[in-house]
Amino acid sequence: MPDRRHLLASAALGALGTLAAGLPQAARAQPSKDTLVLGMILEPPGLDPTAGAASSIGEIVHYNVFETLTRIRPDGSVAPLLAERWDLSADGRTVTFRLRDGVRFHNGAACTAETVKFAFARAAAEASTNKDKALFAGMERIEAPDARTLVLSLRQADPDLLFLLGQATAAVVEPGSAAGNATQPVGTGPYRFERWNRGASVTLVRWDGHRDAAAARLRRATFRFIPDAAAQVAALLAGDVDAFPRLGAVRSLAQFRADPRFQVLVSNSRAKTLLAINQRKKPLDDVRVRRAIAAAIDRKAVIAGAAEGLGVPIGSHYVPGAPGYVDTTGVNPYDPARARALLQEAGVTAPLALSLKLPPPPYARVGGEIVAAQLAQVGIVARIENVEWAQWLGGVYNGRNYDLTIISHVEPFDLGNYAKRGYYWGYESARFDALYARILAEPRPAERAALLAEAQRLLAADAANAWLYQPQWPTVADRRLAGLWKDMPVFVNELAALHWT
Repeated sequence: MPDRRHLLASAALGALGTLAAGLPQAARAQPSKDTLVLGMILEPPGLDPTAGAASSIGEIVHYNVFETLTRIRPDGSVAPLLAERWDLSADGRTVTFRLRDGVRFHNGAACTAETVKFAFARAAAEASTNKDKALFAGMERIEAPDARTLVLSLRQADPDLLFLLGQATAAVVEPGSAAGNATQPVGTGPYRFERWNRGASVTLVRWDGHRDAAAARLRRATFRFIPDAAAQVAALLAGDVDAFPRLGAVRSLAQFRADPRFQVLVSNSRAKTLLAINQRKKPLDDVRVRRAIAAAIDRKAVIAGAAEGLGVPIGSHYVPGAPGYVDTTGVNPYDPARARALLQEAGVTAPLALSLKLPPPPYARVGGEIVAAQLAQVGIVARIENVEWAQWLGGVYNGRNYDLTIISHVEPFDLGNYAKRGYYWGYESARFDALYARILAEPRPAERAALLAEAQRLLAADAANAWLYQPQWPTVADRRLAGLWKDMPVFVNELAALHWT
């Protein structure tokens, strides 16, 4: 039986439609919607993308509050942003940028070449907590010969530099406000920070002082934090959330596809979902134990159970579609018998007890249950500990206090993490370090691709981690919302590209 409230609402709408039909067209016209509510699974620990590793920071502020010299397009190509153009020297070690004229920060300060010099020097400083600190430390000299010219002299050429300078970690910050950006971000972007309701939401408003303010059709945008999958679905169905990029409730996609009020986009990514292994802990420092862990995992079962099939198996820290990709899933294939034999060979007495710390996203929590069950089949008891995001960042990423964890690394070009001393998984290999240095120094695409393939095979052979899959990210949104990114080479919610139809 139909709900009486629905019948009354339909009658009221019909009456309004009849009334509107008798009015002049100008009187019937309604202003288009200019506000937006976006859902996010995780609340960021701060709002300064140059000071924290959480991708949730950039999901709010990247290209909205803060801008970068270059802009990464949805297809992964690079376009100008704060820089109008650039010139590259023949040896690839000197890049000269010509900056846009008249750019200002939300506080009125001018954005000049000296400002960018400050931002990059700050990112390279000893006290910097920038996740990509090595990128900026690799700048031998940063010069600003005039207000609109910036010259970067690199210690060695980096073919990915223009892409990397479009990531959130390369955001240009202003000297007077940089220290407060974690809670009161000040940038040059088309939106400015309005408020942060801790535990609930962040609100941005259009900044009319932006050079292209007229192109930003949304007046206000609120990012709501909804970690629970059932609550995500409820918020969308009730209209409390207009769009949910990278929805965690993947099991509800069929429901949204069947509902004409919604659109469902499935985006390709450069992300890597993996079971990270802390090689500082014994017996995880033994490659045979790490290979056993990898051999115990059925990647396809994890994808089916944790991601509703939205993923592609990977065997190293690289994904299909990236330059130089090779399939390494056959290096440590699913083989429980081999896993048991490797543990025995390493002298491990079953059961081997390990901690498995899982952050809030459903891919980690659900995937962790599946992985733990698979590890149990070979004599490894993974004790699941569900932790909040701040606990994961503090205890796992920064504190290195874990044995195993499941996480998605979303940056497109982050193979260099395996050459970082002190990184949270503790992989150290002189051979990989030398190989990665050759990758960075190789300007020829074909030769560089061959070196990248060699690096992938080396990581797989070393079982530096147990890689699971390349995720495909679902976005559910009101069907009237236009401008959503189809693919996601980086995690961005570009508000200036969105509008209501």
